[in-house]
Amino acid sequence: MKLKMIAAAAAALMTAVPAYADLTIPALNYRTGPYAPSGIPYADGYSDYMTLLNERDGGIGGERINVLECETGYNTEKGVECYEQTKGQGSLLYIPQSTGITYQLIPKASADGIPVWSMAYGRTSAVNGKVFEWIFNLPVTYWDGASVAVKYAMEQEGGSLEGKKIALVYHNSAYGKEPIRTLEALAAKHGFEFVPIAVDHPGQEQKSQWLQIRRERPDYVFMWGWGVMNSVAIQEAANIRYPMDKFIGVWWSGSEADVVPAGEGANGYKSLTFHGAGTDFPALQEIKTTVIDAGKNAGDGSKWGEVGYNRGVYAAAMTAEAIRQAQEKTGNAAITAADMRDALENLTVSDARFEEIGLGGFAPAVSQTCGAHSTPRLAAVQQWNAADKTWTVLTDYIEPDFEIIDPLIQEDSMAYATEAGITPRECN
Repeated sequence: MKLKMIAAAAAALMTAVPAYADLTIPALNYRTGPYAPSGIPYADGYSDYMTLLNERDGGIGGERINVLECETGYNTEKGVECYEQTKGQGSLLYIPQSTGITYQLIPKASADGIPVWSMAYGRTSAVNGKVFEWIFNLPVTYWDGASVAVKYAMEQEGGSLEGKKIALVYHNSAYGKEPIRTLEALAAKHGFEFVPIAVDHPGQEQKSQWLQIRRERPDYVFMWGWGVMNSVAIQEAANIRYPMDKFIGVWWSGSEADVVPAGEGANGYKSLTFHGAGTDFPALQEIKTTVIDAGKNAGDGSKWGEVGYNRGVYAAAMTAEAIRQAQEKTGNAAITAADMRDALENLTVSDARFEEIGLGGFAPAVSQTCGAHSTPRLAAVQQWNAADKTWTVLTDYIEPDFEIIDPLIQEDSMAYATEAGITPRECN
């Protein structure tokens, strides 16, 4: 009788614990806390695209995708806990969704042999694949973004920023501090005054910062913000009547959640972006019909087509392409984390391939190499129209000033290599 009870209990436990799919991708999301307005759309877009692949194609290469969500609240300690809890469950890739978490995972994941993709955030010098073998930050970095913003402002000023003043309103964290070094170098090169202005977590109180901006009267304000900080900053800018067409946020400061709360006051606000806006893409339409209309969506469906949602779709699409290419290279449907790393390092997504997956014109082509773990390193500028509540991409994709940025990447990455005792590998 006792053996039967033990057997029954074991059977019940096996039934209660779900089997993990061969293609397990942990999602370090934050649907709660002050950063939830920015975190929810991304999380929904990422999960919904993967659900589309599962529902329409049966997964990738015959293997279903298991998106393993873990709530971090955009808290570094919780993010590391999520990593430790999930890394032994067949995890192929970590997308930390936080620069702070990324910095903590760089040594951990590298030692564990699991790739980390900090998509357009994290440690910029991870571009150097000779040093950061397991870390990727495609398609663009914060230093690239800072340079693109300066180049755009220069174009608006007729080709010169000499004697101008640019303020940076930044989240007082590793994330917010990332562009400072680049902006200092660009200020020295182009002769503009650079004024960094910190905003402490979570950014709900910014009166003093915007009083400083009113006193300083900068020609441009750049913003490296996140979550509620963004919407508060845009409202404060509107309150002091700062010209919105001179206010440019990084790609994490340019979503509907950032501008809608300010109403008409946000009209004309600009931000960087590395992908398309809106829902006029076949893949987005398929998500609507196959996932959302079928009630299989991750959220309530209201974020579909928002900038943050589309960013989640981009991340999921690139993840899926890396999985496919790993399967093709190895001949195995059930790939390993090492296979995923190799695929990310050699990831190629052409314009034609973007068309094939229903995202034609959505983003520039990607072509990774051993030595360059971020490509194509381009960004565009988009602008908010408060009347019809839409973002419009104003520019073509713009190259950063590689002559300034690449030496900084080399210097920082080699300093890290020395500190961590890493011998940079050769890349043919």
